[in-house]
Amino acid sequence: MSSRLFILAFALLLAGCGNKPRQPDWLVNADGAQDRFERAYLSARDRVADSEFTRFRKEVASTAQPALVARAELTFCAVQVASLDFKPCTGFEPLRPDVTDTERAYADFLAGTLAPENARLLPEDYRGVAVGQGGAAALKGIRNPLSRVIAAGVLLRTGKADPEVLQVAADTASEQGWRRAVMAWLGAQALRAEQAGASEEAARLRRRMQLAAEGP
Repeated sequence: MSSRLFILAFALLLAGCGNKPRQPDWLVNADGAQDRFERAYLSARDRVADSEFTRFRKEVASTAQPALVARAELTFCAVQVASLDFKPCTGFEPLRPDVTDTERAYADFLAGTLAPENARLLPEDYRGVAVGQGGAAALKGIRNPLSRVIAAGVLLRTGKADPEVLQVAADTASEQGWRRAVMAWLGAQALRAEQAGASEEAARLRRRMQLAAEGP
């Protein structure tokens, strides 16, 4: 499940079926802001990303539902993990006491600290990765590109990313044109090549990083 669906699935459960087909304004606005935030962040357009995340969080906060606000914060942390930025998920932690096991499990998954027995609480795409099954093969089975790169980031964070995992993530980010993620994953590949003494391969990867850096 993509991070956007992670938000929307819970929101729609709150809304219930009802008699009116029209979605609440906050949900429509939050969906658009989340999409714009993710694209801007992954493409290193920081000013746009900051503005859209602020809008996204304010929309979900209008519901006064801690789980929804927590999922907004987890969205921010997830795109950081996809870009190999492993800072603590500080926006989520104040909300931890008031959310469900599902949100806590996803936060622990992103942090690389999820207990294997709690993998069942994750979106289905992440369960195999969470219990150490499949590696690159598990990544290739994840259809949503962002979810795939997030899962790869968790594998790297937990020391379970082999060269093929790095390649899948770099290729996925490149196909999407996600400048920040592309440079992060190419950098990880270059570092591994340098450590292995493959200087020509490392130089080739660094040249690709320079190309990505030419963007706005």
